[in-house]
Amino acid sequence: MNWEALLDALFDPNHRVTCTGDLLSGSAEVNGRTVAVVGTTNHAAIGVELALAQAAAVLAVVREHPKRPIILLVDTQGQRLRHRDELLGINHYMAHLGCCIELARRHQHRVIGLVYDQALSGGFITSGLIADACYALPEAEIRVMRLPAMARVTKIDEVRLTALSKTNPVFAPGVENFVAMGGIRALWRGDLQAQLLCALADSSTQDERAFDGAARGGRKLAQTVAERVVKA
Repeated sequence: MNWEALLDALFDPNHRVTCTGDLLSGSAEVNGRTVAVVGTTNHAAIGVELALAQAAAVLAVVREHPKRPIILLVDTQGQRLRHRDELLGINHYMAHLGCCIELARRHQHRVIGLVYDQALSGGFITSGLIADACYALPEAEIRVMRLPAMARVTKIDEVRLTALSKTNPVFAPGVENFVAMGGIRALWRGDLQAQLLCALADSSTQDERAFDGAARGGRKLAQTVAERVVKA
């Protein structure tokens, strides 16, 4: 689903969300309630400029519209892989974006993420994954690392990883596997506005991903290990 059709499905008519390059920003109403919208489109590669632009949009909401919910719309191929961005410290810019979202949360802004197209790598980690809750459309494509790259990093043969991915969501790309692991709270089908309203009303502000992953069988030990660390 393209971003224009998505906005029509999520919000009341006459929203004020604009597209500037790969950045989506503005405000809209959902059942008469005003929300802020920050996101990306065109399978955006998150470079220094786009990370700063998203951070600035989030900070503007915190400064000008106290407690207004923020909807993060995610369509990204991950961080931009350019020598210039690496030299400038793209990791710091992406961390800054994450800190701005956390600042909004601490100032009582509800933060809801929605992956509507593609979500890869660090571009997803510093946006939708650190929302209060992240949801996805069924047709979305989600992965943090391709299996060939995972094989190089872990030194595990790609054939072995491919076999593991058939039974273990941790090794497998795909939106259903991220639901199983708890990274995605749920898939949205049907009436998207109704599901957004439910998310705004019901999504916990506590991080429940490890609990969800254990309950769904996708991450069986994360919650147990975390509890043991707390008790240690």
